[in-house]
Amino acid sequence: MMRPGAYLLAVVLAGSVAANPPLREVKAIDDGLFAIGLADQIRKNCPDIQARLLRALGALQDLNNEAKALGYSKAEIDAHVDSDAEKERLRARGKAYMAELGLEQDAAGYCALGHKEIDRSSTVGVLLRRSE
Repeated sequence: MMRPGAYLLAVVLAGSVAANPPLREVKAIDDGLFAIGLADQIRKNCPDIQARLLRALGALQDLNNEAKALGYSKAEIDAHVDSDAEKERLRARGKAYMAELGLEQDAAGYCALGHKEIDRSSTVGVLLRRSE
């Protein structure tokens, strides 16, 4: 027979292991990081579009706060955001999105995508602005 204290510890440990899926599986977090990353790629590759840096920083902070509220530690969040594998996965998602729209990954393609996203005030579009 298991002692009550040992049983409680086993339940707590089992719950903490199963409590949170990998951050990549949390749709709101993954979609938010995708939008921020895609906006960054657009502004780097299209000379007539700039980032709305304060909005982007705010969006990152919002995602960080959301992940913390879901029970993720700072170390888990940082490891996910800094992961080269996750960055590459999100870049591949951006490439696939551009391909779906029939856009090349060149300045013209990024500019077309950026203008489209700005015009529809999408999650990506609100992080960007046309250069003056």
